[in-house]
Amino acid sequence: MSLEFSILFAFGAMLCWGLGDFLIQKCVRKIGNIESLAYIGIIGIIILTPLIFMDLKLLNSLSNLLVLLLLGIITFLAAVLDFQALMVGKLSVIEIIFEIELPITIVLAFIFFKETFSLIQILLMILIFLGVILMAVESGYFKKHLKSLEKGVFLGFLSAIGMAFVNFFTAVSSKNVSALMAVWFPWLIFTIICLFYIIYKKTFSKFVDNGIKFRWIVLSMGIFDTLAWLFYALAVSQKELGMVTSITESYPAIALFLGVYFNKERIEWHQYLGALIALSCSFILGFIL
Repeated sequence: MSLEFSILFAFGAMLCWGLGDFLIQKCVRKIGNIESLAYIGIIGIIILTPLIFMDLKLLNSLSNLLVLLLLGIITFLAAVLDFQALMVGKLSVIEIIFEIELPITIVLAFIFFKETFSLIQILLMILIFLGVILMAVESGYFKKHLKSLEKGVFLGFLSAIGMAFVNFFTAVSSKNVSALMAVWFPWLIFTIICLFYIIYKKTFSKFVDNGIKFRWIVLSMGIFDTLAWLFYALAVSQKELGMVTSITESYPAIALFLGVYFNKERIEWHQYLGALIALSCSFILGFIL
């Protein structure tokens, strides 16, 4: 795979994550958190299973199996923390906490992959980070709400750490096993965990009914999230983890514009500015590589 294709995959992941988050928000409100995660896993497994048969032999390696199993468990835990933080805290504040994922991912890439960046690349990464923060901040929000958000902020911080490790182990799995297996096998693990939970709560029939009732939202959510993680895995299999994550981290801008257009949400001028900065710097970062 050429480096040019890796950058295209990174931009594809950014676009699909933006669309996916927009749909996940709708789906979670209709059928629940664990249920939405389960459907994402089921749809992803169905899409990817025909593509992974040639890679199944890679599971004969104990080291490959262990890293993929660990990735599946971390993905489940990070997703649960992500959902719980959004339930407990306020979206505008929690989204900012989630962005800690980016610098933690870059630090992991520096420590374990020995990745280094030029001054202009570092500057663009910082601008992307600041742009996303601008998107998440509403005027006067911290002054009004921050004191009541200790629990949500703590959960959001744990989620950001978890997602950084998901990014890292996705890169490890993509580079050392395969990009397809880095998505398919961990998703198999967290889907099984989700289904066991749903069965334990005796809500499986409701889970199926909601899947049928909201099938178009569920299906489109699962497809876009699957494509996002597949594109991300393909990108980090060939390109630097910190660089790819910096490019994809502008995905909230996509979700922001979708929210404005379809949900008629009202946002402030500095949020538009943040989206413009994040997207522009992502494209510049991609083109100078």
